[in-house]
Amino acid sequence: MQYLNAFWVGGLICAIAQILIDKTKLTPARILVLFVVTGTVLGGLGLYEPIVNFAGAGATVPIVGFGNVLAQGAIKGVDEQGFLGILTGGARAAAGGITASIVFGFLMALFFKPKIKS
Repeated sequence: MQYLNAFWVGGLICAIAQILIDKTKLTPARILVLFVVTGTVLGGLGLYEPIVNFAGAGATVPIVGFGNVLAQGAIKGVDEQGFLGILTGGARAAAGGITASIVFGFLMALFFKPKIKS
């Protein structure tokens, strides 16, 4: 059942993004920012955790989950370091994912010949 919940929740998040692309004049970059901010706000308010518990990877893998990780990291950082944790907590919590994306992006650039769009 966990797989089914992950599938439909992740699909719903992606469907919302597709509807925003198709039906509004928002650019993909603005939709990306909207989703990250939404995840951060929901995570900061504690409203995203029940969704993560219900859907697992269906809620953590989409970009909304990245915003949640930033919020949870900042909250933990404030608890551990005080004011400085506001600035460092989110980056520390998301460091593994950020590092992985940089490394995999670099490896893809090595294996495939990147081209400039004309």
